[in-house]
Amino acid sequence: MAVRSGQVSVAIEDRNRWMLRARDAMDRDFARPLDVAAVAAVAHVSPAHFSRQFRATFGETPHAYLRRRRAERAMELLRETDRSVTDICFDVGFASLGTFSRTFREIVGESPSAYRARFAGPAGPALRIPACWAMTWLRPAG
Repeated sequence: MAVRSGQVSVAIEDRNRWMLRARDAMDRDFARPLDVAAVAAVAHVSPAHFSRQFRATFGETPHAYLRRRRAERAMELLRETDRSVTDICFDVGFASLGTFSRTFREIVGESPSAYRARFAGPAGPALRIPACWAMTWLRPAG
């Protein structure tokens, strides 16, 4: 596999492209149980090889990536809805509230309830200002 100076080999580009497709499939179906064999098939590698390739490409295991994506989606739902923590737990693909709470705390650094309380204003979580507008309004004049 020849690599010219400053260029990535065709084989590495192809591997990265297939890994991106597999990650996209995980992003689409993050709330469902992960079927490693099906995701590995998207990447055109064996299930055993998939975890190693995924980690080499993205710097984390498929399991860690999926946990993080679920926590990120939960963060969004906690900020923007008034749904219960339990409902959000199951909506994002966790099978138990205990696992969800522990994973959320590991990734975010605080419990789901504390996270929600930090973002709840007087009008509750339903009233949200887009971040780009808030940054514009809060930018110092001058």
